[in-house]
Amino acid sequence: MINRDTFEDLFVLELANNHWGDLQRGLRIIREFSSVVRYHNVRAAIKLQFRDANDFIHKKFLHRDDIRYIKKTMDTRLTRDELAQMTEAVRRAGCVKMATPFDEKSVDLCVELGVEIVKVASSDIADWPLLERIAKTRKPVLVSTGGSSLKDIDDMVTFFDNRNIPLAINHCVSLYPAEDAELQLNQIDFLRNRYPGHVIGLSTHEYHDWRSSMLIAYAKGARAFERHIDIKTDDKPFSPYCSTPEQIAEWFQAFQKAREMCGAPGTEKAPSTQKEIDYLTSLVRGVYAAKDLPAGHVLTPEDYYLAIPLQKGQLSCRELLNDQVLAKKIKADAPLMVDSVDSLYNRNEGLRRRLHRRGL
Repeated sequence: MINRDTFEDLFVLELANNHWGDLQRGLRIIREFSSVVRYHNVRAAIKLQFRDANDFIHKKFLHRDDIRYIKKTMDTRLTRDELAQMTEAVRRAGCVKMATPFDEKSVDLCVELGVEIVKVASSDIADWPLLERIAKTRKPVLVSTGGSSLKDIDDMVTFFDNRNIPLAINHCVSLYPAEDAELQLNQIDFLRNRYPGHVIGLSTHEYHDWRSSMLIAYAKGARAFERHIDIKTDDKPFSPYCSTPEQIAEWFQAFQKAREMCGAPGTEKAPSTQKEIDYLTSLVRGVYAAKDLPAGHVLTPEDYYLAIPLQKGQLSCRELLNDQVLAKKIKADAPLMVDSVDSLYNRNEGLRRRLHRRGL
């Protein structure tokens, strides 16, 4: 069964480059961003990256500095105890503990450290040995789909569904950074239509505008959101696809604005506000007598006309008028009041009160 509550309105804040392998820097990032999370009263996961270098990299390539990904992995390594300190700091900060494991030993570390949600990176969507190990943990899974084929996504969704593993699917463009014109936000519609039982989210790396993609994605139905985070310091470079605490605050505010503007779910009719009802009522035409009419007269369309304003207690164009019997006489151009007719509008106390509350 799909547990949507695990992923609904979840923000995933990923520590970029594993905070450059600096434990104190990582702890500072957790402190600063968790404060932004608390202030904006949102539910957020702070996500780490787990790689067991000796398991993940072939032993002959461990020190190949000319291979960028290997060098970055080696340069940003943390010990098991340091990762434990990080996950505990996330817990103390009131955020969800989350990690992306890139190898089987790192999946085991997720279990050992009590990680609550496992992330599958776009590069690993078809890494079946890794997916098998992740599924055995029975933990909820969030997967990004950057660069994936449709078959890869279908197979992955079927794999987790068959094992009753809660799964959310993030639309992702794996470009770091991504230009606004490369975001392909219509893919949110595609994923929602193809996988209706799952929360669909957006993992995004744009660097010009943090608000617009949030507004559009939320309106399209995305309900999980992911960005890389970092802080600016003199001793480390800052990647343009990362967000500072101030930019994440702006991102959260855009989410709250989008939720406010979108209102009720698109699966049901939103209730009208009294303010809206009162405004529209002021435009409704009331019923006025076209001529003097005696008590006992049976109304026909020739006996009345419609005009604004609608007055309190007056019948309107919305009520059924033909064949109604007048309970009292009425003069030409006078409003036809609910008390003037012998009908359900007059006999039913609830209807009478409602008609007397509306209008001018």
